[in-house]
Amino acid sequence: MKLGIIGLPNVGKSTLFNAITSTRNAAAANYPFCTIDPNTGVVPVPDARLDKLAELWQTNKKTPAIVEFVDIAGLVKGASKGEGLGNKFLGNIRACDAIVHVVRCFEDTDVIHVEGSVDPLRDIETIDTELILSDLEVVSARGAKMAKAGKTGDKKALAAAEWLGALEKHLGEGKNARTFERDESDDEQAEALREMGLLTMKPIIYAANMSEDDLMTGMDANPHHQAVRALAAREGAQCIPICAKTEEDIADYTPEEKKAFLAELGVEATGLDHLIQAGYDLLGLISFLTDGKKECRAWTIRKGTKAPQAAGKIHSDFERGFIRASVVKYADLAACDFSMAGVKAKGLQHTEGKDYIVEDGDIIEFLFNV
Repeated sequence: MKLGIIGLPNVGKSTLFNAITSTRNAAAANYPFCTIDPNTGVVPVPDARLDKLAELWQTNKKTPAIVEFVDIAGLVKGASKGEGLGNKFLGNIRACDAIVHVVRCFEDTDVIHVEGSVDPLRDIETIDTELILSDLEVVSARGAKMAKAGKTGDKKALAAAEWLGALEKHLGEGKNARTFERDESDDEQAEALREMGLLTMKPIIYAANMSEDDLMTGMDANPHHQAVRALAAREGAQCIPICAKTEEDIADYTPEEKKAFLAELGVEATGLDHLIQAGYDLLGLISFLTDGKKECRAWTIRKGTKAPQAAGKIHSDFERGFIRASVVKYADLAACDFSMAGVKAKGLQHTEGKDYIVEDGDIIEFLFNV
Protein backbone atom coordinates (compact mmCIF):
# COMPACT_ATOMS: atom_id res chain seq x y z
CA MET A 1 0.00 0.00 0.00
CA LYS A 2 1.52 3.29 -1.14
CA LEU A 3 0.97 6.90 -0.15
CA GLY A 4 2.11 9.39 -2.80
CA ILE A 5 3.50 12.72 -1.57
CA ILE A 6 2.45 15.40 -4.08
CA GLY A 7 2.42 19.18 -4.36
CA LEU A 8 3.73 22.08 -6.39
CA PRO A 9 7.52 22.46 -6.70
CA ASN A 10 9.26 23.91 -3.62
CA VAL A 11 6.50 23.28 -1.10
CA GLY A 12 8.59 20.89 1.03
CA LYS A 13 7.74 17.46 -0.40
CA SER A 14 11.31 16.12 -0.49
CA THR A 15 12.14 17.68 2.88
CA LEU A 16 9.11 15.89 4.32
CA PHE A 17 10.11 12.64 2.63
CA ASN A 18 13.60 12.94 4.12
CA ALA A 19 12.06 13.35 7.55
CA ILE A 20 9.65 10.45 7.04
CA THR A 21 12.37 8.03 6.02
CA SER A 22 15.04 9.47 8.34
CA THR A 23 17.34 9.72 5.34
CA ARG A 24 18.59 12.33 2.95
CA ASN A 25 17.76 10.25 -0.12
CA ALA A 26 15.45 12.87 -1.60
CA ALA A 27 17.71 15.73 -2.67
CA ALA A 28 15.83 18.77 -1.41
CA ALA A 29 16.87 21.84 -3.40
CA ASN A 30 15.58 25.32 -4.03
CA TYR A 31 14.38 24.82 -7.60
CA PRO A 32 11.54 23.00 -9.41
CA PHE A 33 11.80 19.36 -10.50
CA CYS A 34 14.43 18.51 -7.92
CA THR A 35 12.77 15.10 -7.70
CA ILE A 36 12.67 13.47 -11.13
CA ASP A 37 12.20 9.80 -10.27
CA PRO A 38 9.98 9.02 -7.31
CA ASN A 39 11.85 8.12 -4.15
CA THR A 40 10.26 5.34 -2.16
CA GLY A 41 10.60 4.71 1.55
CA VAL A 42 9.09 2.12 3.88
CA VAL A 43 8.57 3.54 7.35
CA PRO A 44 7.30 2.17 10.69
CA VAL A 45 3.88 3.22 11.95
CA PRO A 46 4.15 4.74 15.45
CA ASP A 47 2.29 2.53 17.93
CA ALA A 48 2.50 3.16 21.67
CA ARG A 49 0.68 -0.14 22.29
CA LEU A 50 3.45 -2.15 20.65
CA ASP A 51 6.08 -0.13 22.54
CA LYS A 52 4.37 -0.95 25.84
CA LEU A 53 4.12 -4.68 25.07
CA ALA A 54 7.80 -4.78 24.09
CA GLU A 55 8.67 -3.05 27.36
CA LEU A 56 6.57 -5.50 29.41
CA TRP A 57 8.09 -8.55 27.75
CA GLN A 58 11.63 -7.13 27.46
CA THR A 59 11.33 -8.67 24.03
CA ASN A 60 14.23 -9.72 21.82
CA LYS A 61 12.61 -8.15 18.79
CA LYS A 62 10.01 -5.45 18.14
CA THR A 63 8.46 -5.33 14.66
CA PRO A 64 6.08 -2.45 13.90
CA ALA A 65 3.57 -2.17 11.10
CA ILE A 66 4.90 -0.34 8.05
CA VAL A 67 3.58 1.98 5.36
CA GLU A 68 5.20 3.00 2.07
CA PHE A 69 5.65 6.62 0.99
CA VAL A 70 6.54 7.77 -2.52
CA ASP A 71 8.05 11.22 -3.13
CA ILE A 72 6.63 12.35 -6.50
CA ALA A 73 7.94 15.13 -8.75
CA GLY A 74 6.39 18.60 -8.44
CA LEU A 75 3.53 19.53 -10.75
CA VAL A 76 2.90 22.72 -12.73
CA LYS A 77 -0.02 24.09 -14.74
CA GLY A 78 -0.55 22.12 -17.92
CA ALA A 79 0.59 18.81 -16.41
CA SER A 80 -2.52 17.08 -17.76
CA LYS A 81 -1.31 18.06 -21.24
CA GLY A 82 2.24 16.92 -20.57
CA GLU A 83 3.76 20.23 -19.38
CA GLY A 84 6.79 19.98 -17.09
CA LEU A 85 6.96 16.40 -15.85
CA GLY A 86 3.18 16.09 -16.12
CA ASN A 87 2.80 12.66 -17.70
CA LYS A 88 5.35 11.14 -15.32
CA PHE A 89 3.72 12.89 -12.36
CA LEU A 90 0.22 11.66 -13.19
CA GLY A 91 1.44 8.12 -13.82
CA ASN A 92 3.20 8.00 -10.47
CA ILE A 93 0.07 9.20 -8.66
CA ARG A 94 -2.00 6.56 -10.45
CA ALA A 95 0.27 3.87 -8.98
CA CYS A 96 -0.43 5.05 -5.41
CA ASP A 97 -3.36 4.07 -3.20
CA ALA A 98 -3.76 7.42 -1.47
CA ILE A 99 -2.31 10.93 -1.54
CA VAL A 100 -0.52 13.23 0.90
CA HIS A 101 -0.88 16.69 -0.63
CA VAL A 102 1.82 18.95 0.83
CA VAL A 103 0.74 22.58 0.80
CA ARG A 104 3.07 25.48 1.50
CA CYS A 105 1.78 27.52 4.43
CA PHE A 106 4.98 29.41 5.30
CA GLU A 107 6.39 32.73 4.11
CA ASP A 108 10.10 32.77 3.21
CA THR A 109 11.60 35.10 0.63
CA ASP A 110 14.66 32.84 0.38
CA VAL A 111 12.58 29.93 -0.95
CA ILE A 112 11.12 30.62 -4.38
CA HIS A 113 7.48 29.89 -5.10
CA VAL A 114 6.65 28.97 -8.68
CA GLU A 115 3.65 31.32 -8.60
CA GLY A 116 5.56 34.16 -6.95
CA SER A 117 3.49 34.24 -3.75
CA VAL A 118 2.17 31.98 -1.02
CA ASP A 119 -1.50 31.08 -1.49
CA PRO A 120 -2.31 27.50 -0.44
CA LEU A 121 -5.88 27.48 -1.77
CA ARG A 122 -4.67 28.60 -5.19
CA ASP A 123 -1.96 25.94 -5.10
CA ILE A 124 -4.47 23.22 -4.20
CA GLU A 125 -6.74 24.39 -7.02
CA THR A 126 -3.82 24.26 -9.48
CA ILE A 127 -3.14 20.61 -8.72
CA ASP A 128 -6.82 19.68 -8.45
CA THR A 129 -7.45 21.22 -11.88
CA GLU A 130 -4.75 19.13 -13.54
CA LEU A 131 -5.94 15.93 -11.87
CA ILE A 132 -9.56 16.71 -12.74
CA LEU A 133 -8.66 17.36 -16.40
CA SER A 134 -6.91 14.00 -16.52
CA ASP A 135 -9.96 12.30 -14.95
CA LEU A 136 -12.29 14.05 -17.38
CA GLU A 137 -10.57 12.38 -20.33
CA VAL A 138 -10.96 8.95 -18.73
CA VAL A 139 -14.62 9.44 -17.76
CA SER A 140 -15.56 10.98 -21.11
CA ALA A 141 -14.06 8.05 -23.04
CA ARG A 142 -15.81 5.48 -20.84
CA GLY A 143 -19.11 7.35 -21.03
CA ALA A 144 -18.94 7.44 -24.84
CA LYS A 145 -18.23 3.71 -24.91
CA MET A 146 -21.22 2.94 -22.65
CA ALA A 147 -23.51 5.25 -24.65
CA LYS A 148 -22.55 3.42 -27.85
CA ALA A 149 -23.24 0.05 -26.22
CA GLY A 150 -26.55 1.38 -24.93
CA LYS A 151 -27.77 1.99 -28.46
CA THR A 152 -27.87 -1.79 -28.97
CA GLY A 153 -30.40 -2.08 -26.16
CA ASP A 154 -27.94 -2.90 -23.37
CA LYS A 155 -29.78 -1.53 -20.30
CA LYS A 156 -26.75 -1.83 -18.00
CA ALA A 157 -24.67 0.17 -20.47
CA LEU A 158 -27.39 2.84 -20.65
CA ALA A 159 -27.48 3.09 -16.85
CA ALA A 160 -23.69 3.36 -16.77
CA ALA A 161 -23.71 6.06 -19.44
CA GLU A 162 -26.17 8.05 -17.34
CA TRP A 163 -24.12 8.11 -14.13
CA LEU A 164 -20.88 8.61 -16.09
CA GLY A 165 -22.49 11.64 -17.70
CA ALA A 166 -23.35 13.00 -14.26
CA LEU A 167 -19.77 12.39 -13.11
CA GLU A 168 -18.39 14.10 -16.22
CA LYS A 169 -20.58 17.14 -15.49
CA HIS A 170 -19.41 17.12 -11.86
CA LEU A 171 -15.75 17.09 -12.92
CA GLY A 172 -16.43 19.72 -15.58
CA GLU A 173 -17.56 22.06 -12.81
CA GLY A 174 -14.09 21.80 -11.27
CA LYS A 175 -15.13 19.38 -8.52
CA ASN A 176 -13.04 16.33 -7.67
CA ALA A 177 -14.42 12.79 -7.91
CA ARG A 178 -14.21 12.31 -4.12
CA THR A 179 -17.15 14.72 -3.72
CA PHE A 180 -19.31 13.02 -6.37
CA GLU A 181 -22.51 11.59 -4.84
CA ARG A 182 -22.69 8.01 -6.04
CA ASP A 183 -24.92 5.06 -5.30
CA GLU A 184 -23.10 3.15 -2.55
CA SER A 185 -25.28 0.08 -3.16
CA ASP A 186 -24.36 -0.13 -6.87
CA ASP A 187 -21.57 -2.73 -7.03
CA GLU A 188 -21.14 -2.32 -10.80
CA GLN A 189 -20.65 1.41 -10.42
CA ALA A 190 -18.09 0.82 -7.67
CA GLU A 191 -16.24 -1.68 -9.87
CA ALA A 192 -16.22 0.75 -12.82
CA LEU A 193 -14.79 3.50 -10.61
CA ARG A 194 -12.05 1.16 -9.42
CA GLU A 195 -11.21 0.18 -12.99
CA MET A 196 -10.95 3.81 -14.11
CA GLY A 197 -8.49 4.59 -11.32
CA LEU A 198 -9.52 8.24 -11.13
CA LEU A 199 -6.85 10.43 -9.58
CA THR A 200 -9.29 12.69 -7.73
CA MET A 201 -11.09 9.65 -6.29
CA LYS A 202 -8.04 8.66 -4.27
CA PRO A 203 -8.25 9.30 -0.51
CA ILE A 204 -6.27 12.38 0.50
CA ILE A 205 -4.58 14.03 3.47
CA TYR A 206 -3.51 17.66 3.34
CA ALA A 207 -0.16 18.33 5.02
CA ALA A 208 0.02 22.03 5.90
CA ASN A 209 3.75 22.75 5.86
CA MET A 210 4.55 25.65 8.18
CA SER A 211 7.59 27.40 9.59
CA GLU A 212 9.58 26.66 12.73
CA ASP A 213 8.23 29.89 14.24
CA ASP A 214 4.71 28.50 13.85
CA LEU A 215 5.74 25.56 16.01
CA MET A 216 6.66 27.94 18.80
CA THR A 217 3.83 30.50 18.46
CA GLY A 218 1.00 28.09 17.73
CA MET A 219 -0.03 26.68 14.38
CA ASP A 220 -3.64 27.82 14.75
CA ALA A 221 -2.45 31.41 14.41
CA ASN A 222 -1.29 30.70 10.85
CA PRO A 223 -4.04 31.94 8.45
CA HIS A 224 -2.79 29.69 5.64
CA HIS A 225 -3.22 26.65 7.86
CA GLN A 226 -6.71 27.76 8.82
CA ALA A 227 -7.66 28.09 5.14
CA VAL A 228 -6.38 24.60 4.27
CA ARG A 229 -8.03 23.09 7.32
CA ALA A 230 -11.39 24.61 6.33
CA LEU A 231 -11.07 23.27 2.78
CA ALA A 232 -10.18 19.80 4.07
CA ALA A 233 -13.20 19.85 6.38
CA ARG A 234 -15.50 20.62 3.44
CA GLU A 235 -14.10 17.57 1.63
CA GLY A 236 -14.26 15.34 4.69
CA ALA A 237 -10.45 15.03 4.60
CA GLN A 238 -7.80 15.47 7.29
CA CYS A 239 -5.41 18.41 7.51
CA ILE A 240 -2.22 17.63 9.43
CA PRO A 241 -0.09 20.62 10.50
CA ILE A 242 3.61 19.94 10.11
CA CYS A 243 6.97 21.70 9.88
CA ALA A 244 8.91 19.58 7.38
CA LYS A 245 12.18 21.41 8.02
CA THR A 246 12.08 20.80 11.77
CA GLU A 247 11.00 17.19 11.23
CA GLU A 248 13.99 16.68 8.94
CA ASP A 249 16.34 18.32 11.48
CA ILE A 250 15.27 16.02 14.30
CA ALA A 251 14.99 12.87 12.16
CA ASP A 252 18.40 11.63 13.38
CA TYR A 253 17.77 12.42 17.05
CA THR A 254 17.79 9.55 19.51
CA PRO A 255 14.38 8.73 21.05
CA GLU A 256 15.50 10.46 24.26
CA GLU A 257 16.61 13.60 22.42
CA LYS A 258 13.39 13.71 20.43
CA LYS A 259 11.31 13.26 23.59
CA ALA A 260 13.14 16.16 25.26
CA PHE A 261 12.65 18.36 22.19
CA LEU A 262 8.91 17.63 22.10
CA ALA A 263 8.62 18.29 25.82
CA GLU A 264 10.02 21.79 25.23
CA LEU A 265 7.26 22.35 22.68
CA GLY A 266 4.63 20.91 25.01
CA VAL A 267 3.54 18.11 22.68
CA GLU A 268 3.68 14.32 22.96
CA ALA A 269 4.10 13.40 19.28
CA THR A 270 5.52 15.08 16.21
CA GLY A 271 3.40 16.19 13.28
CA LEU A 272 5.21 13.50 11.34
CA ASP A 273 3.97 10.77 13.70
CA HIS A 274 0.43 12.06 13.26
CA LEU A 275 0.86 12.12 9.49
CA ILE A 276 2.16 8.53 9.28
CA GLN A 277 -0.66 7.24 11.49
CA ALA A 278 -3.25 9.24 9.53
CA GLY A 279 -1.87 7.80 6.30
CA TYR A 280 -2.16 4.27 7.68
CA ASP A 281 -5.76 4.93 8.70
CA LEU A 282 -6.53 6.54 5.34
CA LEU A 283 -5.58 3.34 3.56
CA GLY A 284 -8.21 1.49 5.60
CA LEU A 285 -5.58 -0.40 7.59
CA ILE A 286 -5.50 -1.51 11.22
CA SER A 287 -3.04 -3.52 13.33
CA PHE A 288 -3.48 -6.55 15.54
CA LEU A 289 -0.69 -7.50 17.92
CA THR A 290 1.18 -10.63 18.92
CA ASP A 291 3.46 -10.59 21.94
CA GLY A 292 6.09 -12.66 23.69
CA LYS A 293 9.69 -12.72 24.79
CA LYS A 294 10.87 -13.75 21.33
CA GLU A 295 9.03 -11.01 19.44
CA CYS A 296 6.32 -8.38 19.82
CA ARG A 297 4.80 -7.48 16.49
CA ALA A 298 2.09 -5.37 14.86
CA TRP A 299 0.43 -7.08 11.88
CA THR A 300 -1.26 -5.05 9.17
CA ILE A 301 -4.72 -6.01 7.94
CA ARG A 302 -7.63 -4.22 6.29
CA LYS A 303 -10.58 -3.16 8.42
CA GLY A 304 -13.21 -5.87 8.37
CA THR A 305 -10.74 -8.79 8.15
CA LYS A 306 -11.92 -12.00 9.84
CA ALA A 307 -9.79 -14.03 12.24
CA PRO A 308 -8.68 -16.81 9.83
CA GLN A 309 -7.48 -14.30 7.23
CA ALA A 310 -5.69 -12.31 9.94
CA ALA A 311 -3.99 -15.52 11.03
CA GLY A 312 -2.92 -16.04 7.43
CA LYS A 313 -0.88 -12.84 7.64
CA ILE A 314 1.39 -14.66 10.07
CA HIS A 315 1.57 -17.89 8.06
CA SER A 316 -0.64 -19.56 5.46
CA ASP A 317 -0.80 -22.68 7.69
CA PHE A 318 -2.44 -20.58 10.41
CA GLU A 319 -5.31 -19.74 8.07
CA ARG A 320 -5.57 -23.19 6.50
CA GLY A 321 -5.73 -24.97 9.85
CA PHE A 322 -7.47 -22.23 11.87
CA ILE A 323 -9.31 -23.53 14.94
CA ARG A 324 -9.85 -20.49 17.14
CA ALA A 325 -8.31 -17.21 18.34
CA SER A 326 -7.64 -16.17 21.92
CA VAL A 327 -8.18 -12.40 22.07
CA VAL A 328 -7.36 -9.72 24.63
CA LYS A 329 -8.26 -6.10 23.95
CA TYR A 330 -5.30 -3.80 24.54
CA ALA A 331 -7.59 -1.36 26.37
CA ASP A 332 -8.65 -4.16 28.74
CA LEU A 333 -5.02 -5.07 29.40
CA ALA A 334 -4.23 -1.42 30.15
CA ALA A 335 -7.26 -1.19 32.47
CA CYS A 336 -5.87 -4.18 34.41
CA ASP A 337 -2.50 -2.45 34.91
CA PHE A 338 -1.03 -4.61 32.14
CA SER A 339 -1.52 -7.76 34.17
CA MET A 340 -2.61 -10.83 32.18
CA ALA A 341 -3.57 -12.44 35.46
CA GLY A 342 -5.90 -9.50 36.08
CA VAL A 343 -7.36 -9.81 32.56
CA LYS A 344 -8.10 -13.52 33.09
CA ALA A 345 -9.51 -12.95 36.58
CA LYS A 346 -12.03 -10.50 35.14
CA GLY A 347 -12.91 -12.82 32.26
CA LEU A 348 -11.65 -10.34 29.66
CA GLN A 349 -9.73 -12.88 27.61
CA HIS A 350 -12.15 -14.38 25.13
CA THR A 351 -12.13 -17.09 22.48
CA GLU A 352 -13.32 -16.29 18.96
CA GLY A 353 -14.13 -18.41 15.92
CA LYS A 354 -13.97 -18.07 12.15
CA ASP A 355 -16.51 -15.26 11.91
CA TYR A 356 -14.78 -12.93 14.37
CA ILE A 357 -13.84 -9.59 12.79
CA VAL A 358 -10.47 -8.52 14.16
CA GLU A 359 -10.36 -5.06 15.72
CA ASP A 360 -7.53 -2.58 15.89
CA GLY A 361 -5.29 -3.28 18.88
CA ASP A 362 -6.45 -6.85 19.48
CA ILE A 363 -3.71 -8.97 21.09
CA ILE A 364 -4.22 -12.41 19.56
CA GLU A 365 -2.91 -15.93 19.95
CA PHE A 366 -4.08 -18.30 17.23
CA LEU A 367 -4.71 -22.03 17.64
CA PHE A 368 -4.41 -24.06 14.44
CA ASN A 369 -3.86 -27.61 13.23
CA VAL A 370 -2.60 -28.81 9.83
